Amino acid sequence: MLVSAKEMLNKAKAGHYAVGQFNINNLEWTKAVLLTAQELNSPVILGVSEGAGKYMCGYKTVVGMVNGMLEELKITVPVALHLDHGSYDGALKCIEAGFSSIMFDGSHYPIEENIDKTTELVKICAEKGLSIEAEVGSIGGEEDGVIGAGEVADPKECKAIADLGVTMLAAGIGNIHGKYPENWAGLSFDTLDAIQQLTKDMPLVLHGGTGIPEDMIKKAISLGVAKINVNTECQLSFAEGTRKYIEEGKDLTGKGFDPRKLLAPGTEAIKATVKEKMELFGSVGKA
Repeated sequence: MLVSAKEMLNKAKAGHYAVGQFNINNLEWTKAVLLTAQELNSPVILGVSEGAGKYMCGYKTVVGMVNGMLEELKITVPVALHLDHGSYDGALKCIEAGFSSIMFDGSHYPIEENIDKTTELVKICAEKGLSIEAEVGSIGGEEDGVIGAGEVADPKECKAIADLGVTMLAAGIGNIHGKYPENWAGLSFDTLDAIQQLTKDMPLVLHGGTGIPEDMIKKAISLGVAKINVNTECQLSFAEGTRKYIEEGKDLTGKGFDPRKLLAPGTEAIKATVKEKMELFGSVGKA
């Protein structure tokens, strides 16, 4: 059964580790993440961007697929199904479809409008027992058309949003989506520390987890980050595994063209990446 992310993230913040949000794109992706979480006895958050939701034939299809897998694969670890970088309308649709957690990304609005829209969604989520993530200071790079320059959030604005009753807070601290450029300045730990001082026990979220050095990840966790999003790294692993299979001509041998065989190496590569991240984040055995 899907659960809110609230309890798993509060435990992570108190225990100084982080729960991974792994974005899913299809059946193979979802299966790989769930099986790895079960194997490692780790809580997990399945992230779905609006673009990926559309690709997978809508939010109701995603909910049906995930719920079916939880039952058929006998998944017993806590699993939250979370809308990633959602619009206001997208958040309402996911709530209706049966998601257990949503993110409303109001970072591109003036702070007053971000507060107003977040307030409305906090009320709805509280009534339904869902967790909600809000964002202050946009995350750099691009994800499904949502483009951010990687600004550093204002800690006072972060407190204003945190005080609305959100479950978790994503704050821009120089992180970006996708691959990090060679001239990347790194994370602003001074900003992260200032945000934690003001938001206290609020679990903080680090978007753009792909490519951030391990020492920075560990330091971010020590400064209150309890949820880390991973997407691009799994995509790169999947592409590499699939490419190797085809370049070796295995799709031309026997029934190697069968999609179940063709997609298997990429799926195994996702599992390896998820395992690596769960070990780094410290969530193994914390279910």
